[in-house]
Amino acid sequence: MELRLFVFHHAGGSHLAYRDWPGRFPADWDVRLLDAPGRGLESDRPAIGDALRLVSWFRTELDAELTGPVALFGHSMGGLIAYELTRALLAEGRPPVWLGLSARSVPRPGGDGTRRHLLSDEGLRRELALMGGTPAEVLDNPELWELFSPAIRDDLRLVETWRPLPDPVPMPVPLSVYGGTHDPVAPPDRLTGWAGHSTRHLGLRLFDGGHFYFQPDPAQLTAHIAADIRAALALSDPAVPR
Repeated sequence: MELRLFVFHHAGGSHLAYRDWPGRFPADWDVRLLDAPGRGLESDRPAIGDALRLVSWFRTELDAELTGPVALFGHSMGGLIAYELTRALLAEGRPPVWLGLSARSVPRPGGDGTRRHLLSDEGLRRELALMGGTPAEVLDNPELWELFSPAIRDDLRLVETWRPLPDPVPMPVPLSVYGGTHDPVAPPDRLTGWAGHSTRHLGLRLFDGGHFYFQPDPAQLTAHIAADIRAALALSDPAVPR
């Protein structure tokens, strides 16, 4: 195994949105699609409604696998988790070789002021329709909405109540940021600030689309992820040609 890549899902989602990703990366990479408690393969566990508690849960669950070259990628809420987990691992002296953040606005100590989780059902369905990513049959079918909306609301509450501490200094972790040109949740001007959070910022890459810009075809995004991880591995090993 050359590298282990962990993929963290978005709010209200699960690993299923990324189920074809492992086949898009080199065969000797161990690509792990993760679920938060109460989601997907972890649906039998109680959900965790606090961002830092969820990070701590992942940190404990993955402890034995956070060895060797490790890369973290997260989309939207998953980016929050990947970022905070990177900070935790950095504090322990074993940072990942690469961090990839998708559609995740630069952290603000006081939060970003959004309160989508407090909207009425009608208002929340309208917001989710604008964001994309939630199947129309879930938004339009009352029974499916009743089934899935609590998890969506819980995850949005987790994101919107997150209060990140300022980074004392930029992280020495190679960082790549990705986003959609027309994302109403994490627009490009709220992604540029990530450059100040890493001494090895590998750049911001924008794709045509909204918050779930990669859903029609993830090939372009996953190709960039693979190339950026290769670049990060080269930075960590001066013997590797660049």
